[in-house]
Amino acid sequence: MQTTYIETQQISFKDFKNSILEDYRLGRISREMSYLGRREVLTGKAKFGIFGDGKELPQLAMAKVFRNGDFRSGYYRDQTFALAIDAVSVESFFAQLYADTSVEREPASAGRQMNGHYATRSLNADGSWKNLTEQKNISSDISPTAGQMPRLLGLAQASKVYKSVKFEGSEKFSKDGNEVAFGTIGDASTAEGHFWETLNAACALQVPMIVSIWDDGYGISVPTQNQRAKADISEMLSGFQRKADEKQGCEIIQVKAWDYPALMEAYAKAEHYARYESVPVVIHVTEVTQPQGHSTSGSHERYKNEERLKWESEFDGMLKFREWILDYSIEIEGNEEYLASVEELDAIDSESKKLVKDGQKKAWEAYQKTISDLKNEVLPFVESIKNQNIEVSQLIENFNKIISKSKRDIFHLVRQSLLVTRTQNSAERTALKSKYEEIFKIEKDNYSSHLYSQSEWKATNVKEIKPIYSDASEEVDGRVVVRNNFDKIFAKYPQALVFGEDAGNIGDVNQGLEGLQEKYGEVRIADTGIREATILGQGIGMAMRGLKPIAEIQYLDYILYCLQGMSDDLATVQYRTKGGQKAPVIIRTRGHRLEGVWHSGSPMAGILNLSKGINILVPRSLMKAAGFYNTMLQSDEPAVIVECLNGYRLKEKQPDNLGEFTIPVGKIEVTKEGKDVTLVTYGSTWRIVSEAANELEKLGISAEVIDVQSLIPFDLTNEIAESVKKTNRLVVIDEDVEGGTSAFILQQILEKQKAFKYLDSEPLTISAENHRPAFASDGDYFSKPSADDMVEKIYAMFTEINPEKYPAIY
Repeated sequence: MQTTYIETQQISFKDFKNSILEDYRLGRISREMSYLGRREVLTGKAKFGIFGDGKELPQLAMAKVFRNGDFRSGYYRDQTFALAIDAVSVESFFAQLYADTSVEREPASAGRQMNGHYATRSLNADGSWKNLTEQKNISSDISPTAGQMPRLLGLAQASKVYKSVKFEGSEKFSKDGNEVAFGTIGDASTAEGHFWETLNAACALQVPMIVSIWDDGYGISVPTQNQRAKADISEMLSGFQRKADEKQGCEIIQVKAWDYPALMEAYAKAEHYARYESVPVVIHVTEVTQPQGHSTSGSHERYKNEERLKWESEFDGMLKFREWILDYSIEIEGNEEYLASVEELDAIDSESKKLVKDGQKKAWEAYQKTISDLKNEVLPFVESIKNQNIEVSQLIENFNKIISKSKRDIFHLVRQSLLVTRTQNSAERTALKSKYEEIFKIEKDNYSSHLYSQSEWKATNVKEIKPIYSDASEEVDGRVVVRNNFDKIFAKYPQALVFGEDAGNIGDVNQGLEGLQEKYGEVRIADTGIREATILGQGIGMAMRGLKPIAEIQYLDYILYCLQGMSDDLATVQYRTKGGQKAPVIIRTRGHRLEGVWHSGSPMAGILNLSKGINILVPRSLMKAAGFYNTMLQSDEPAVIVECLNGYRLKEKQPDNLGEFTIPVGKIEVTKEGKDVTLVTYGSTWRIVSEAANELEKLGISAEVIDVQSLIPFDLTNEIAESVKKTNRLVVIDEDVEGGTSAFILQQILEKQKAFKYLDSEPLTISAENHRPAFASDGDYFSKPSADDMVEKIYAMFTEINPEKYPAIY
């Protein structure tokens, strides 16, 4: 067996003693942070608190084997671990509790996350990658329990990829794939499907992953035995235990949360298995206590009996650690040596309490200074107009009565003052208005920046390179265009890889990856199990570690399995870290019009509304899809690219510059010019709209056809409004349900682009029925907009305008 943490520690007793006492000190500091944090909430200085008291010892043990380059994907109980690896300080802990919007003081989320949600900063201020092998890394926490698990799989798999994949700059992300991904989860959350799907995939893939389960016997107030089939999660997981000489399964280690030496041994073993054998490990940490209950929302005395509370008091990890230290002795050269006396530990307790109190005070003063500085900056401008309006004087008087002022109170004062003086036009009011615009811009950045990248690599900055055609350009099936483009991509980007159900050996169900696994290997062109949530998770985790993953979800209908991860995790990465982390994964899928309830759906509105933060791209052809892949691989933003499911066998001309041409995001294309009505659509429906437009032409109606191409971002140059300005009529056509994507498109055109002022007729939407399409051969015709539907409904617009020229059909 290769050396592990414990076996390599050949140190003097003095160093051993100092190490133990440093752990005790960190544990005490963390505990005092929990105690004082709760008091800060209950006294009204913070809104909500959730803490990690009771979990100090296992997290100290985990920190011992956590190396530079390693990643954690955990949840909101891991403050001791974050403290031990210097990812959080006392000051930043309280800054987050107060929701301080300063990145310098609260680097995890700049006040955007509840307390306990930790993150390290993977990016420099300009959005470029730091050297992740020179720091200990925490991928940004999310609140949905078990939601961190799919991402953990990708973080671990990246190490396995880096064992064989090298590229310029890869040394920033991995040192020969020796990094381990550490996950943490509460015992009750192991009832979630994400936990089982992730562990199953990890056991199949054999990735270097260590999952710690903090088992305190409850899921908030619900006891463990009511959570799962077995109260003991180790017993439930016993079938996952690997067997000798098998490259499947995992190691399962059970250890008590209050047993310091056993915890050290458990994590040393786990590190060996994961780091040196690439075997996933589950550490089931039992008998965890929760001294202050679940959170500041309530007291655990409501659901724990006196016997349980007494046991928790006696088996508190920090108390048992103290007892172990005081009981420890060893004879060295005839002398009895001890780790510490009661007085020494008492001194550490007192010093820790003072250090935490001083840090909390410093954090509170810094947070309050931001508000007082804003007040002092703005108030003179408001006072300068109080003589012009008696209502302003009353507003100032009411403002001054507020004991604990917030930014909201200051902004309310300014905005109300501008409102009541709206009829006045003085220099003082103009100055106040200018000051308001200045401070609003700052707070807009504090609270609303970085939904998308703000770096030079953002998707909208990628230069357009048009496809080149020549006399030698071949007419081929659409699937050949996208396959040959992928071939160029994988040759150009060694860090690019694709994975999904049937993506590897058979080259995907539509042959868009045909022959590429044989050419580029199983690591880069890979099959997966049927497990969409963790396919997405693989993409997120690997993208966070500098790879360019393409996560394939076989059909658009099945993207719903990973929509939670898209919405809660991927879409919010840049936002919830205020530009501190990124995960530029591309989600490849195919959908729209085909046959059957679950092979022809178009749940685009759900994706649009739940995935702000992800580019949503809907190409009408496989050439356009190829161009979007080329674009997004140059970007540092995530994207969903929906290929047309019925387009793989349609003939397209193949560009000569495969792998190079790009399709710009946020840009529409006018595919047919017209003067009477603007028809807006996207994806597979474009072909049917084009057919309908040709029929309308025969009826004397000149229709302009616009392919949106990119739903998010949407028509950044307002070209659709210019079309409506010309035609004065607007029809939005798509195959989502009514009030779905068509409603989004209509809002963008009428409200954001202000195209309503050009309309001479009521805008029209033509969408699908409110059910999924039937499998019957005519299901698409009767379920989704047909060319006949479009012709008749658009013709009816003109019947209303000029019934003589356009007599009613029915």
